[in-house]
Order: sequence, then C-alpha cells, then structure tokens
Amino acid sequence: MSQKNKYPVTQGIRFLRAAKVPFVEFLYEYEERGGTVVCARELGVDEHLAIKTLIMEDENEAPLIVLMHGDMEVSTKELARVIGVKTIKPCEPAVANKHSGYLVGGTSPFGTRHKMPVYMEETILDWPKVYINGGKRGFLVAMDPQDIRELLNPVLVKVGIST
Repeated sequence: MSQKNKYPVTQGIRFLRAAKVPFVEFLYEYEERGGTVVCARELGVDEHLAIKTLIMEDENEAPLIVLMHGDMEVSTKELARVIGVKTIKPCEPAVANKHSGYLVGGTSPFGTRHKMPVYMEETILDWPKVYINGGKRGFLVAMDPQDIRELLNPVLVKVGIST
C-alpha cells in the first residue's frame, strides 16, 4: 500500500482537496480522552500548535465552532460577551457529533455536516504551521493557519486561557 493510500479520506480531506490548499497528513495512536497532549506527544510538536476544534452552543442551543490552541481553554464567559449572547457552553458529545458529522475526538472544522459560525483564537495566526484534526480520531493535518482563515472565514477572538 502506498503512503498516500493509508490516510483516511474524510469530508474534511475532501473539503481541503477541493479548495486546493496544501496540507500534510499525520496519523497517530488515538487515546480516549487524551486530547491534544497525546497528539502533540505522538507527533513530536508543541501542544500549542495542536489546534482543538470545539463544538459549543449558546443559550438557544445554536451551535458554533471554536478553534483554540491545544494548551489553552476557552473562556466561555468572555466568548459569550464578545459575540453578544448570554451563555456559551460545550455541546454534549452526541449533540456535537450531530452538528459536525464527526465523532468527538475526531472533529474537523472542514466539511462539517451543518454550517456553523467559526471563532478562532487570533494568536493561531501567529504561527507558520499548525496541526488540526482531519476528520477522524488519530488523524491530523498540518497546514498554514492563514489557509484556515481563508477557508473558514472565522471571527478572530481573544478568549483563550492558559492552562
């Protein structure tokens, strides 16, 4: 089997290929509830460059995507204030799966089942390359964050809290 054929072809990968943006695929051994600590360790990269794709919702259960550095948390209070809603909270896994079309732990912001507004921590753009989920557990793609910005047109926010 060729190197190219071992990578999954997810909706996220189809989306990236259709957009003709450069990316490099990486597989790693997924660990349940391991998060970005595991993927960063397995790929030998700084966890700050492993970008989490979080599916959240406001008080009306309207879903949204938040892209955040792996070593940071989202201040949901600050995000709610910035976007003008009362509250923001993470979706329950089954709800997040329904909105995105991906399993939690393998959520890509590309090729989601439903279009959702995207909010991206602005400092993600400070790096030449980041690692973001390709649409399957244990599968990341490395790419220029400027391409993420161009493809998803996110609202840039500063809502990250160092952990």
